[in-house]
Amino acid sequence: MTRHLEATIETFPIAGVFTISRGSKTQAEVITCTISENGISGRGECVPYRRYGETIEGVLADINAMKTPLLQGLDRAGLQERMKPGAARNAIDCALWDLEAKRGATRVADLIGVATTAAEGAPFPTAYTLSLGTAEAMGEQARRNASRPLLKIKLGTEDDESRLRAVRDSAPHARIIVDANEGWTEDNLAFHLALAAELGVCLIEQPLPAGKDGMLAAIPRPVPVCADESVHSTEDLAALADRYDAVNIKLDKTGGLTEAIRMKAEAQRLGFAVMIGCMVGTSLAMAPAVLLAADADYADLDGPLLLARDRENGLRYEGSLVYPPTPSLWG
Repeated sequence: MTRHLEATIETFPIAGVFTISRGSKTQAEVITCTISENGISGRGECVPYRRYGETIEGVLADINAMKTPLLQGLDRAGLQERMKPGAARNAIDCALWDLEAKRGATRVADLIGVATTAAEGAPFPTAYTLSLGTAEAMGEQARRNASRPLLKIKLGTEDDESRLRAVRDSAPHARIIVDANEGWTEDNLAFHLALAAELGVCLIEQPLPAGKDGMLAAIPRPVPVCADESVHSTEDLAALADRYDAVNIKLDKTGGLTEAIRMKAEAQRLGFAVMIGCMVGTSLAMAPAVLLAADADYADLDGPLLLARDRENGLRYEGSLVYPPTPSLWG
Protein backbone atom coordinates (compact mmCIF):
# COMPACT_ATOMS: atom_id res chain seq x y z
CA MET A 1 0.00 0.00 0.00
CA THR A 2 1.33 3.40 -1.03
CA ARG A 3 -0.37 6.42 0.49
CA HIS A 4 0.11 10.14 0.05
CA LEU A 5 -1.49 12.98 2.02
CA GLU A 6 -1.79 16.54 0.81
CA ALA A 7 -3.45 19.42 2.67
CA THR A 8 -4.03 22.80 1.07
CA ILE A 9 -5.62 26.09 2.09
CA GLU A 10 -8.30 27.39 -0.26
CA THR A 11 -10.36 30.57 -0.27
CA PHE A 12 -13.89 30.97 -1.63
CA PRO A 13 -15.59 34.38 -1.79
CA ILE A 14 -18.86 34.86 0.05
CA ALA A 15 -21.69 36.53 -1.84
CA GLY A 16 -21.63 39.87 -0.03
CA VAL A 17 -20.85 39.83 3.70
CA PHE A 18 -21.83 37.16 6.20
CA THR A 19 -22.31 38.55 9.72
CA ILE A 20 -23.06 36.98 13.08
CA SER A 21 -22.87 38.54 16.54
CA ARG A 22 -19.15 37.72 16.78
CA GLY A 23 -18.12 39.42 13.53
CA SER A 24 -18.28 39.52 9.74
CA LYS A 25 -16.50 37.69 6.93
CA THR A 26 -16.30 38.11 3.17
CA GLN A 27 -14.63 34.81 2.32
CA ALA A 28 -14.60 31.23 3.46
CA GLU A 29 -11.15 29.88 4.29
CA VAL A 30 -11.11 26.10 4.14
CA ILE A 31 -8.55 23.31 4.23
CA THR A 32 -8.83 20.48 1.73
CA CYS A 33 -7.25 17.16 2.66
CA THR A 34 -6.54 14.62 -0.09
CA ILE A 35 -5.42 11.07 0.69
CA SER A 36 -4.25 9.04 -2.29
CA GLU A 37 -3.62 5.32 -2.38
CA ASN A 38 -2.55 3.33 -5.45
CA GLY A 39 -3.95 5.91 -7.84
CA ILE A 40 -7.26 6.46 -6.00
CA SER A 41 -7.92 9.66 -4.05
CA GLY A 42 -10.36 10.64 -1.31
CA ARG A 43 -11.03 14.20 -0.21
CA GLY A 44 -12.32 15.97 2.86
CA GLU A 45 -12.81 19.63 3.71
CA CYS A 46 -12.79 21.41 7.05
CA VAL A 47 -13.41 24.96 8.23
CA PRO A 48 -11.31 25.96 11.26
CA TYR A 49 -13.29 28.05 13.76
CA ARG A 50 -11.64 30.62 16.02
CA ARG A 51 -14.46 30.34 18.57
CA TYR A 52 -13.01 26.93 19.40
CA GLY A 53 -9.40 28.11 19.41
CA GLU A 54 -8.66 26.91 15.88
CA THR A 55 -6.66 28.73 13.21
CA ILE A 56 -6.00 27.89 9.58
CA GLU A 57 -2.30 27.49 10.29
CA GLY A 58 -2.82 25.36 13.40
CA VAL A 59 -5.30 23.01 11.76
CA LEU A 60 -3.07 22.64 8.69
CA ALA A 61 -0.17 21.71 10.97
CA ASP A 62 -2.32 19.17 12.82
CA ILE A 63 -3.30 17.50 9.54
CA ASN A 64 0.26 17.40 8.27
CA ALA A 65 1.41 15.90 11.58
CA MET A 66 -0.64 12.81 10.74
CA LYS A 67 1.18 12.06 7.49
CA THR A 68 3.41 9.36 8.95
CA PRO A 69 0.65 7.45 10.80
CA LEU A 70 -1.54 7.61 7.68
CA LEU A 71 1.28 6.38 5.48
CA GLN A 72 1.69 3.51 7.95
CA GLY A 73 -1.95 2.52 7.44
CA LEU A 74 -3.84 4.42 10.16
CA ASP A 75 -7.58 3.85 9.63
CA ARG A 76 -10.67 5.77 10.78
CA ALA A 77 -10.94 3.84 14.05
CA GLY A 78 -7.34 4.60 14.92
CA LEU A 79 -7.81 8.22 13.91
CA GLN A 80 -10.44 8.68 16.64
CA GLU A 81 -7.82 7.67 19.22
CA ARG A 82 -4.94 9.65 17.78
CA MET A 83 -6.69 13.00 17.22
CA LYS A 84 -9.05 15.14 19.27
CA PRO A 85 -12.45 16.25 17.87
CA GLY A 86 -12.25 19.29 15.63
CA ALA A 87 -11.66 20.53 12.13
CA ALA A 88 -8.35 18.73 11.47
CA ARG A 89 -9.74 15.29 12.27
CA ASN A 90 -12.84 16.06 10.24
CA ALA A 91 -10.87 16.69 7.04
CA ILE A 92 -8.89 13.46 7.42
CA ASP A 93 -11.85 11.35 8.49
CA CYS A 94 -13.98 12.45 5.54
CA ALA A 95 -11.08 11.91 3.14
CA LEU A 96 -10.74 8.35 4.46
CA TRP A 97 -14.47 7.71 3.99
CA ASP A 98 -14.26 8.99 0.40
CA LEU A 99 -11.17 6.89 -0.26
CA GLU A 100 -12.82 3.77 1.18
CA ALA A 101 -15.88 4.19 -1.03
CA LYS A 102 -13.88 4.79 -4.20
CA ARG A 103 -11.49 1.96 -3.44
CA GLY A 104 -14.41 -0.44 -3.01
CA ALA A 105 -16.41 0.95 -5.94
CA THR A 106 -19.32 1.65 -3.62
CA ARG A 107 -20.97 4.69 -2.00
CA VAL A 108 -20.59 6.08 1.50
CA ALA A 109 -24.40 6.12 1.66
CA ASP A 110 -24.34 2.34 1.38
CA LEU A 111 -21.48 1.98 3.85
CA ILE A 112 -23.29 3.88 6.58
CA GLY A 113 -26.79 2.63 5.72
CA VAL A 114 -28.47 6.01 5.42
CA ALA A 115 -32.16 6.48 4.71
CA THR A 116 -33.25 5.12 1.35
CA THR A 117 -34.20 8.58 0.14
CA ALA A 118 -30.59 9.73 0.36
CA ALA A 119 -29.22 6.56 -1.22
CA GLU A 120 -31.57 6.99 -4.15
CA GLY A 121 -30.74 10.65 -4.63
CA ALA A 122 -33.96 12.25 -3.39
CA PRO A 123 -33.64 15.82 -2.08
CA PHE A 124 -34.72 17.26 1.26
CA PRO A 125 -35.06 20.84 2.53
CA THR A 126 -32.29 22.77 4.24
CA ALA A 127 -32.55 25.95 6.27
CA TYR A 128 -31.37 29.14 4.60
CA THR A 129 -29.45 31.58 6.81
CA LEU A 130 -30.10 35.31 6.99
CA SER A 131 -27.02 37.30 7.97
CA LEU A 132 -27.18 39.63 10.96
CA GLY A 133 -27.93 43.24 10.06
CA THR A 134 -30.27 46.07 10.89
CA ALA A 135 -33.95 45.26 11.29
CA GLU A 136 -34.63 46.82 7.90
CA ALA A 137 -31.85 44.86 6.19
CA MET A 138 -32.92 41.58 7.75
CA GLY A 139 -36.54 42.24 6.82
CA GLU A 140 -35.42 42.77 3.24
CA GLN A 141 -33.40 39.54 3.27
CA ALA A 142 -36.48 37.73 4.57
CA ARG A 143 -38.69 39.29 1.91
CA ARG A 144 -36.34 38.07 -0.85
CA ASN A 145 -36.37 34.58 0.62
CA ALA A 146 -39.95 34.41 1.89
CA SER A 147 -40.75 31.44 -0.35
CA ARG A 148 -38.16 29.27 1.39
CA PRO A 149 -39.83 26.93 3.90
CA LEU A 150 -37.19 27.26 6.65
CA LEU A 151 -35.20 30.39 7.49
CA LYS A 152 -32.44 30.61 10.07
CA ILE A 153 -31.77 34.10 11.37
CA LYS A 154 -28.67 35.30 13.17
CA LEU A 155 -29.36 37.36 16.28
CA GLY A 156 -27.57 38.20 19.54
CA THR A 157 -27.80 42.00 19.62
CA GLU A 158 -29.17 44.58 22.05
CA ASP A 159 -32.35 44.80 19.95
CA ASP A 160 -33.25 41.37 18.66
CA GLU A 161 -36.97 42.07 18.96
CA SER A 162 -37.12 44.54 16.07
CA ARG A 163 -35.06 42.21 13.89
CA LEU A 164 -37.17 39.17 14.62
CA ARG A 165 -40.42 41.05 14.07
CA ALA A 166 -39.12 42.44 10.77
CA VAL A 167 -38.24 38.94 9.55
CA ARG A 168 -41.58 37.50 10.61
CA ASP A 169 -43.49 40.35 8.95
CA SER A 170 -41.56 39.81 5.70
CA ALA A 171 -41.83 36.00 5.73
CA PRO A 172 -45.16 35.24 7.42
CA HIS A 173 -45.35 31.63 6.25
CA ALA A 174 -41.77 30.46 6.74
CA ARG A 175 -40.66 28.38 9.67
CA ILE A 176 -37.97 30.26 11.56
CA ILE A 177 -34.94 29.11 13.52
CA VAL A 178 -33.33 31.77 15.71
CA ASP A 179 -29.57 31.46 16.28
CA ALA A 180 -28.47 33.78 19.06
CA ASN A 181 -24.82 32.60 18.92
CA GLU A 182 -24.51 32.78 22.73
CA GLY A 183 -25.70 36.39 22.61
CA TRP A 184 -28.56 36.38 25.14
CA THR A 185 -28.25 36.71 28.91
CA GLU A 186 -30.00 35.36 32.00
CA ASP A 187 -31.68 38.77 32.31
CA ASN A 188 -33.32 38.77 28.88
CA LEU A 189 -33.70 35.03 28.24
CA ALA A 190 -37.33 34.74 29.41
CA PHE A 191 -38.33 37.79 27.36
CA HIS A 192 -36.77 36.42 24.19
CA LEU A 193 -38.26 32.96 24.69
CA ALA A 194 -41.73 34.47 25.06
CA LEU A 195 -41.18 36.69 22.01
CA ALA A 196 -40.08 33.70 19.95
CA ALA A 197 -43.17 31.77 21.03
CA GLU A 198 -45.42 34.71 20.12
CA LEU A 199 -43.93 34.91 16.62
CA GLY A 200 -44.07 31.19 15.95
CA VAL A 201 -40.34 30.43 16.00
CA CYS A 202 -39.80 26.67 15.75
CA LEU A 203 -36.33 26.42 17.34
CA ILE A 204 -33.85 28.60 19.25
CA GLU A 205 -30.17 27.79 18.90
CA GLN A 206 -27.60 28.41 21.67
CA PRO A 207 -29.19 31.40 23.43
CA LEU A 208 -26.72 31.48 26.35
CA PRO A 209 -22.93 31.11 26.40
CA ALA A 210 -21.59 27.57 26.56
CA GLY A 211 -20.81 26.67 30.15
CA LYS A 212 -23.20 29.35 31.42
CA ASP A 213 -26.45 27.79 30.28
CA GLY A 214 -27.70 26.22 33.50
CA MET A 215 -30.65 28.61 33.66
CA LEU A 216 -32.21 26.75 30.74
CA ALA A 217 -32.94 23.88 33.11
CA ALA A 218 -34.72 26.14 35.59
CA ILE A 219 -37.27 27.99 33.47
CA PRO A 220 -40.05 26.97 31.06
CA ARG A 221 -38.98 26.63 27.41
CA PRO A 222 -42.03 27.53 25.30
CA VAL A 223 -39.90 27.06 22.17
CA PRO A 224 -37.47 24.11 21.84
CA VAL A 225 -33.86 25.08 22.51
CA CYS A 226 -30.93 23.61 20.58
CA ALA A 227 -27.33 23.27 21.79
CA ASP A 228 -24.56 24.28 19.40
CA GLU A 229 -21.46 25.67 21.10
CA SER A 230 -22.39 23.64 24.18
CA VAL A 231 -22.09 20.28 22.43
CA HIS A 232 -19.19 18.84 20.45
CA SER A 233 -19.05 15.07 20.94
CA THR A 234 -21.11 12.13 22.11
CA GLU A 235 -19.77 12.42 25.64
CA ASP A 236 -21.29 15.90 26.00
CA LEU A 237 -24.88 14.79 25.45
CA ALA A 238 -26.03 13.28 28.73
CA ALA A 239 -25.15 16.39 30.76
CA LEU A 240 -27.33 18.57 28.51
CA ALA A 241 -30.55 16.59 28.75
CA ASP A 242 -32.08 18.88 31.38
CA ARG A 243 -31.54 22.13 29.49
CA TYR A 244 -31.74 21.44 25.75
CA ASP A 245 -34.36 19.87 23.51
CA ALA A 246 -32.17 19.49 20.43
CA VAL A 247 -28.50 19.36 19.44
CA ASN A 248 -26.67 20.74 16.42
CA ILE A 249 -24.20 18.19 15.07
CA LYS A 250 -21.47 19.70 12.89
CA LEU A 251 -18.68 17.59 11.46
CA ASP A 252 -16.12 20.31 12.17
CA LYS A 253 -17.04 20.00 15.85
CA THR A 254 -17.29 16.21 16.11
CA GLY A 255 -14.13 15.66 14.13
CA GLY A 256 -15.66 13.89 11.19
CA LEU A 257 -18.44 11.67 9.95
CA THR A 258 -17.35 8.68 12.06
CA GLU A 259 -18.01 10.43 15.38
CA ALA A 260 -21.04 12.29 14.00
CA ILE A 261 -22.77 9.00 13.19
CA ARG A 262 -22.21 7.78 16.75
CA MET A 263 -23.30 11.10 18.21
CA LYS A 264 -26.49 11.25 16.17
CA ALA A 265 -27.53 7.76 17.28
CA GLU A 266 -26.92 8.56 20.95
CA ALA A 267 -28.70 11.92 20.71
CA GLN A 268 -31.77 10.23 19.27
CA ARG A 269 -31.61 7.52 21.96
CA LEU A 270 -31.62 10.23 24.64
CA GLY A 271 -34.63 11.93 23.07
CA PHE A 272 -32.99 14.98 21.53
CA ALA A 273 -34.17 16.37 18.23
CA VAL A 274 -31.23 16.51 15.82
CA MET A 275 -30.03 19.30 13.57
CA ILE A 276 -27.20 18.62 11.14
CA GLY A 277 -25.39 21.92 10.68
CA CYS A 278 -22.36 23.40 9.01
CA MET A 279 -19.79 26.16 8.95
CA VAL A 280 -19.57 28.39 5.86
CA GLY A 281 -17.81 26.06 3.46
CA THR A 282 -18.10 24.53 0.02
CA SER A 283 -20.09 21.56 -1.23
CA LEU A 284 -17.19 19.28 -0.34
CA ALA A 285 -17.67 20.10 3.35
CA MET A 286 -21.44 19.69 3.10
CA ALA A 287 -21.43 16.35 1.24
CA PRO A 288 -20.86 13.99 4.21
CA ALA A 289 -23.29 15.99 6.33
CA VAL A 290 -25.98 15.75 3.65
CA LEU A 291 -25.96 11.97 4.02
CA LEU A 292 -26.20 12.29 7.79
CA ALA A 293 -29.06 14.80 7.54
CA ALA A 294 -31.39 12.77 5.33
CA ASP A 295 -33.56 11.69 8.29
CA ALA A 296 -32.64 14.42 10.82
CA ASP A 297 -35.23 16.76 12.32
CA TYR A 298 -33.49 19.84 10.88
CA ALA A 299 -30.89 20.30 8.15
CA ASP A 300 -28.84 23.50 8.05
CA LEU A 301 -26.53 22.82 5.13
CA ASP A 302 -26.71 26.02 3.10
CA GLY A 303 -22.99 26.87 3.10
CA PRO A 304 -22.59 26.76 -0.70
CA LEU A 305 -25.68 28.96 -1.15
CA LEU A 306 -23.87 31.71 0.75
CA LEU A 307 -20.82 31.62 -1.55
CA ALA A 308 -20.20 33.59 -4.71
CA ARG A 309 -18.38 30.55 -6.13
CA ASP A 310 -18.55 26.88 -5.20
CA ARG A 311 -16.42 23.92 -6.23
CA GLU A 312 -16.81 22.13 -9.54
CA ASN A 313 -19.35 19.29 -9.39
CA GLY A 314 -20.87 20.89 -6.31
CA LEU A 315 -24.06 19.86 -4.60
CA ARG A 316 -27.29 20.39 -6.49
CA TYR A 317 -29.68 22.85 -4.87
CA GLU A 318 -33.16 23.68 -6.11
CA GLY A 319 -34.35 26.55 -3.98
CA SER A 320 -33.98 25.14 -0.45
CA LEU A 321 -33.88 21.51 -1.59
CA VAL A 322 -30.47 19.87 -1.47
CA TYR A 323 -29.59 16.63 -3.27
CA PRO A 324 -27.06 14.01 -2.06
CA PRO A 325 -23.56 14.31 -3.54
CA THR A 326 -22.51 12.66 -6.75
CA PRO A 327 -19.34 10.51 -6.80
CA SER A 328 -17.56 13.25 -8.73
CA LEU A 329 -17.77 15.43 -5.61
CA TRP A 330 -17.50 12.99 -2.69
CA GLY A 331 -18.60 9.64 -1.41
